[in-house]
Amino acid sequence: MPAVPASNAPESTAISAATAPAHRKTRGAAWALALTLGLMPVLGVPGEWVLQDTLKSALLALGVVCALALLLTQALRPPRGESTEWYFHGLLAFPAVLCLYALGSVAWSHSYLAGAEAARWCVLGALLWTCLQVLRGGHAMLLVWGIHAGAVGASAWCAAQFWGDLSWFPQFAAPASVFVNRNFFAEYLVCTLPFSAYALMQLRSPKSRSLMALSLAWNLAALLMTGTRSALIATTIMVPVTLFVLWRYRQAADSPSWSRRDLGLTGSVLLLGLAGLALIPSNSPTILAQGYGLTPLERSVYRAGSVARPEEYTEGSFSIRALMWRASIRMLMDHPWAGVGAGAWEAHIPRYQGANNSVETDFYAHNEPLQLLAECGLPVGGSLLAGLLGYLLFSTQTRWQRLASRRPSEAEALCAIALCSLLGLLLVSNAGFPWRLASTGALLMVGLAVLAHADPRAYLASAGTLRAGLVATGLAGLVIVVVSGLAFRAEFAIIRSIQTLNLILKNPNMPPAEWQRLQTEAWDWLKRGVQIHPHYRKLTAQAADGFAATGNLQAALWAQDSMAVSRPYIPDVRANQVLLNVALNRNGPAAEAFAALAALQPDTPRTRALDILLMRRAGQTAGAAQKLSNYFTDGVLQYDLIQMAIAIGLETHDAALTTQAYRLWVRHWPQERQAQAASLAAAPAAWRGAMSQPD
Repeated sequence: MPAVPASNAPESTAISAATAPAHRKTRGAAWALALTLGLMPVLGVPGEWVLQDTLKSALLALGVVCALALLLTQALRPPRGESTEWYFHGLLAFPAVLCLYALGSVAWSHSYLAGAEAARWCVLGALLWTCLQVLRGGHAMLLVWGIHAGAVGASAWCAAQFWGDLSWFPQFAAPASVFVNRNFFAEYLVCTLPFSAYALMQLRSPKSRSLMALSLAWNLAALLMTGTRSALIATTIMVPVTLFVLWRYRQAADSPSWSRRDLGLTGSVLLLGLAGLALIPSNSPTILAQGYGLTPLERSVYRAGSVARPEEYTEGSFSIRALMWRASIRMLMDHPWAGVGAGAWEAHIPRYQGANNSVETDFYAHNEPLQLLAECGLPVGGSLLAGLLGYLLFSTQTRWQRLASRRPSEAEALCAIALCSLLGLLLVSNAGFPWRLASTGALLMVGLAVLAHADPRAYLASAGTLRAGLVATGLAGLVIVVVSGLAFRAEFAIIRSIQTLNLILKNPNMPPAEWQRLQTEAWDWLKRGVQIHPHYRKLTAQAADGFAATGNLQAALWAQDSMAVSRPYIPDVRANQVLLNVALNRNGPAAEAFAALAALQPDTPRTRALDILLMRRAGQTAGAAQKLSNYFTDGVLQYDLIQMAIAIGLETHDAALTTQAYRLWVRHWPQERQAQAASLAAAPAAWRGAMSQPD
């Protein structure tokens, strides 16, 4: 049976006799999604056994698979006399096209990163479709309450860190709740506020309204604690828009009435609760050491005011983001049609940061639209972005026009709230990467599902087509759950290696037998992790540094070689390969690594110094001396080259080179007179007169 358009948009999420079968069929999936949306932001990993977002991504995948399984059960065994009707919408093309593009990128770009992107968009697309079915079944408020519960729970962790110095969870930038970075938490929280406000407006009991207002004040106070500027700016824009939407849709179908007394009482509880919480000072040494203020209010005002300071744009985080944005634009200009491949931004970004940057500034562009364009190119990425923004504007216009002609439905009111949430998400997406984090990515899909739910252009699909699609999606979901388990194992193994190396560093005087045992254990753990996940750039680099610091150069080189295969454009990795191979007397591999480094950075101080080092190791001392003399003649003044020239001159009895280098040293580094005197004393007596003469 061909797909047919749905007859009309849902007028209400209330349950009627006509919608009761759909409500019953989707009840289990609705609870699975609500629990996922509530638990995912709240659960974290104490310690550093796995990364926090890996846990959240696994929870999201598991929740979506459970919801799909429950829907599949209903599709395969419908009750007698009832037909199975499931809905589709054009918005599903957004994650579907990105998933397919990522699968295509596996063939020509970074296969692992592209595969990870395909899995991510597959989960998000399945979440969008599942949410659409749940909303059509009349479970909108269940999802809304799941979102609010997750926000309150995550805010509780943030408050415990801000006021109580809770240190259970790793914190890159506190207070981060269970998100590692306070920016990640703030970006998530700002997207939940419209849904929380909508849940408040649906309550009827004065006591329930007061408690809900306090919980909303609690979430707002947690947002102030973070001091995340993009989230604060987004909130400043989004709050009046949300209040206007709530006022305009106050008479939506099935919505409770609010008297002026109700509004005044609930508003007072909200404002007084927020004021009280915002003025409680922090007792956390970690928070106080940051110097942003004692209270949530002081912290937010200080951080928001920093955008007006000139140094923010030359030395602060904005300057770092601007560097990544410019590099992303250069990447897009270099690959305008196909991009660099899904997920491959982090692999290619070192090529576009400039000659003086030897490592990725970050693993994400901190601008979702720009990174999407750089990875997918203008035809695919540009079309998807234009289509998404166009639909959001169209949906906004449609909601506004219908307000003037008839009483809005409850689904339309929720649609307007979803637009407010998506507005906040789009604002913070210009300075972060919320689409790539599990919690905020899930809110993006929930918001789009709400828009699709209120759109009369949703389509029914035939039962056969649906069942095939559900089975395929379910199998893909199971594969993703298995992959998530492998990611857990890989992260656990690599982090265990890092922790073992840290134990060695903390106890430098341990017995040799114990040192050897821990070194072997750390290397075994690293091999296990890399065997499962050979592209974990961030964690593998930490292990490599730990092996180098503890003196296990062979293991450090093994880790660096692993990173070079996965990320061939990072100059730091190539330089480390050169130095470690030299230290292990492996001149051939050192030369190969240097050739790769010279291709990336042909004329930098480090490249010149390593070139001279390798020439000396290869017995080309005369050539190295001539190259050094040419550098000095051309005005290349580099400290390590001068020291190499003095060493080579003394070794080969080259008075001219030694004198030239020594005079440059004295002229440009006069603060090292003691070392210069010792070097002069080590030179042959016949050279000292010429060396000590002013240049």
